[in-house]
Amino acid sequence: MCGLKAPKRELVRLVRTPEGSVEVDPTGKKAGRGAYLCSNQACWQATAKGDRLSQALRGLVSSQDKERISAYWLQLSQRRVDKEES
Repeated sequence: MCGLKAPKRELVRLVRTPEGSVEVDPTGKKAGRGAYLCSNQACWQATAKGDRLSQALRGLVSSQDKERISAYWLQLSQRRVDKEES
C-alpha cells in the first residue's frame, strides 16, 4: 500500500473475503480482493487509521477487522524482535 516493490513472499497479503470480512492471508491463496503490506510499521498504522485499505480492497473495513489486523502486526513485530535477539 506504500508502493514498495518487493517479492510477494516479503509482503503480507490482506484479503476481503466474499463474505465481506478482511483477513490476513499468510498463504496468499484465499479467494477475494487482496492488498499487500510491507513490514514497515508506518504502513500498518496507516492501514489501521485511514481509508487506504478500504480503497485498495474496494469495500468497507470494519473496526473489528482493523483490530484483527493491528493484533496481527503486533504478533509479527514481536516475532521479528524475538528472532533478532536469538
